[in-house]
Amino acid sequence: MEKARTFQDVKLWQKAHKWVLGVYQLTNAFPKSEQFCLTSQMRRAAISVPANFAEGFRKKSKAEKLRYYNIAQGSLSESQYFLILAGDLGYGDTSGLMGQLREVDIMLDAYMRRVGERIAK
Repeated sequence: MEKARTFQDVKLWQKAHKWVLGVYQLTNAFPKSEQFCLTSQMRRAAISVPANFAEGFRKKSKAEKLRYYNIAQGSLSESQYFLILAGDLGYGDTSGLMGQLREVDIMLDAYMRRVGERIAK
């Protein structure tokens, strides 16, 4: 397998970006009263996942990479809560996005483990 040259080459980033597009689609249908609250918060947290992965990808030190990837993990957890809230408020079906989030989370965890193993060597 060829090494990724840019963050865009990484399947994890591609899936996270696709998931963000889905979050935007979901939040487009939210009530206008949520524009500056839940809509904004959900989008910010979602965008943080592939953005922090991209930033970490360019870092030279493995420890710095892991720090940015861990920030992305935190944003995934925050996003998970926002999806739960949006679903409970009846703002749309969040099950598909929740499944995508779990997939990105699993991939990010595995990616971090591989980077961490390289540190230990």
